Amino acid sequence: MLRHIKSDYVNWFILIGLLLLLLEVLFFNGGLIITFIISIGAIYLGSKWKPKVIGKISYGVGWFWLVITILNMITFRYFLFVILIYLIVQYYQTQKKPREIKIKELLKQEESLQENAVFQRKKILDNRFFSSQETPHQAYEWNDVNIQVGIGNTEIDLSETVLPKGESVIFIRSLVGNVTIFVPYEIEIHINHSVMAGTVSIFREHDERVVNENVVYQSENYPTADEKIRLFTSMISGRLEVKRI
Repeated sequence: MLRHIKSDYVNWFILIGLLLLLLEVLFFNGGLIITFIISIGAIYLGSKWKPKVIGKISYGVGWFWLVITILNMITFRYFLFVILIYLIVQYYQTQKKPREIKIKELLKQEESLQENAVFQRKKILDNRFFSSQETPHQAYEWNDVNIQVGIGNTEIDLSETVLPKGESVIFIRSLVGNVTIFVPYEIEIHINHSVMAGTVSIFREHDERVVNENVVYQSENYPTADEKIRLFTSMISGRLEVKRI
């Protein structure tokens, strides 16, 4: 739906929503921040303790609080109202002037697509807001990784895939959670990690607590290696662990 809206309109739509959210938090409902922190904390702890009963309860209560809080927000009603108005306008325009599709133009478009074919490749991992994920436990085709994670853990096992010659890239941006990378001994790696508060463990040789820092590590034979990984990670809080396998 948003693909058909001009980017300027989307930007104004989001900016007004953010301004409204700021006004709501500062002047109308100051307890929102506390409620959000408690809800997200309960969801995070619940996901870690999920096999236990207390984990399931914490996870469910956290989501319940979060959903109720969002539904009661003025900002949510604003976004809902704008989307509803947009749908009504779109429906009115389609009824007033139905879209015409000409056969010749359609054939030209198909020929153009065939000449400049671009294929979408299968992703290994997805963007997640409240969930942990990992690469398949069986052999899989490698594609460079570029994901954003809200709250959850991410695990990538490079021993189950074949890296192409040259440098492969992994980008992981996370709010709260742990990132674990399993690296075969024949693969060299360069690590660029930024974190507000967390710990870093690299091949069990470097294990340290990091506060508001950007740290860089590189294996010895990285510059001359045929197969190598460049890893970029950033998070507010969590643990980065890179292990040999």
